[in-house]
Amino acid sequence: MINNIILVHGAFVDGSGWQGVYELLKADGFNVRIVQNPTVSLEEDVAMTKQLIDSQAGPVVLVGHSYGGVIITEAGTHDKVASLVYVAAFAPDMGESVGSLIANPPPGAQAPPILPPVNGFLFLDRDGFADAFAADLPMKDSMFMADAQVPWGVGAVGGAVSAPAWRTKPSWYLVTSNDGMIPPPAQRSMAERAGSSVSEIDASHAVYVSQPVAVAAVIKQAARV
Repeated sequence: MINNIILVHGAFVDGSGWQGVYELLKADGFNVRIVQNPTVSLEEDVAMTKQLIDSQAGPVVLVGHSYGGVIITEAGTHDKVASLVYVAAFAPDMGESVGSLIANPPPGAQAPPILPPVNGFLFLDRDGFADAFAADLPMKDSMFMADAQVPWGVGAVGGAVSAPAWRTKPSWYLVTSNDGMIPPPAQRSMAERAGSSVSEIDASHAVYVSQPVAVAAVIKQAARV
């Protein structure tokens, strides 16, 4: 059993959303750390993640939500990373980025309410945030997330993966079937390509907040490698 878990958040949010998952894993005796990514560039986010991996004594389960999946795909080649967990996340192949993966959405897919960039940063339209990102959270919680958005750098959107860790490390993928940010068919396709152990849940993109028990359960599976 792997004891060290590192949680990597995605775009428009910070690491505090992992609190429910963190508390469940800590109660089971895991050593859990959370990366606070700047989400300005993929290079910087990977460096921050690797710094935290370096500090762990022993092997690590690396978990990424949404854009965090790109980060763990690149950072997961680190020698200490034993397994990967994708939570409604992008799982790019070599040379792919969020930008390239969203360029051709599945037919009929809901378009995320991403506003045009301002000074090199992106936000979600606050009026569309709840439906796209957090449809299964109480409205007061989704509106708080909308008003507390972290700006997402266009450099991070375009950051391409050089060596996908899922090609050499076992991976797990939690598909969210009520996701308005990453279409479920795209999630299933990336998970199949990565050879991940796949589970699916009726949840929004914010599944790590709304259903932490289900997310923690998948992480614990990955810790048994």
